Amino acid sequence: MPTLLECDEVYAGYGRVEVLHGLSLVVPAGSVVAILGPNGVGKTTTMNVISGAIPISRGRVLFDGVRLNNVPADERARRGVTLIPEGRGVFPGLSVIDNLLLAGTAAGRGSDREAALERVFTLFPRLAERRQQRAGTLSGGEQQMLALSRALLASPRVLLMDEISMGLAPAVVARLFEVIADLRAEGLTIVLVEQYLTYALDLADICYVLRRGAVDFVGEPEELRHSPALAKALAS
Repeated sequence: MPTLLECDEVYAGYGRVEVLHGLSLVVPAGSVVAILGPNGVGKTTTMNVISGAIPISRGRVLFDGVRLNNVPADERARRGVTLIPEGRGVFPGLSVIDNLLLAGTAAGRGSDREAALERVFTLFPRLAERRQQRAGTLSGGEQQMLALSRALLASPRVLLMDEISMGLAPAVVARLFEVIADLRAEGLTIVLVEQYLTYALDLADICYVLRRGAVDFVGEPEELRHSPALAKALAS
């Protein structure tokens, strides 16, 4: 499969604190790539670098062969780089429907907007029931459903998901990953950071394990399933 997204020897961090130290990864079009590792190794920083939320000091980020280093986050989003951040990122004071319409407008959706709305309401009927309810009054699971729906309305070419299951009940997590599996089957390119290792390994085509801000392992999910040493590294 052709490469859609690439990080090439990326160094980045926050202020004087460098978090990524020469990180490189490749995301083929239509694949699911899981970024794994214990807390503090640079997983969220990697997602922020790709989305443009933080700048890089060295290296390159390429999307569809085009260098993104100096492209701001909003322009990356318009090109199809869509992030669901850790903590969901919905607008709590707006209704469910206004959150969705705002995402669709930002993506330039026109005649297909109603069809896109119906699609997400079919995926998540609870959002249809609560379409006039303020997002801030939804449960955590419902807010995450809304965050994923907003991302889908943004017409993503690559969907970045940072700990989409964090703090949610197992039944809600299961439903979210059913939807993600359907998106995978449709050919959407997905990069995910995920604490539920079983879900990540079931979905991923390629796994990257980070250690100290760089790639410690890259390979197929089955290699992780059968490697006690790597499993221990993920938990430490």
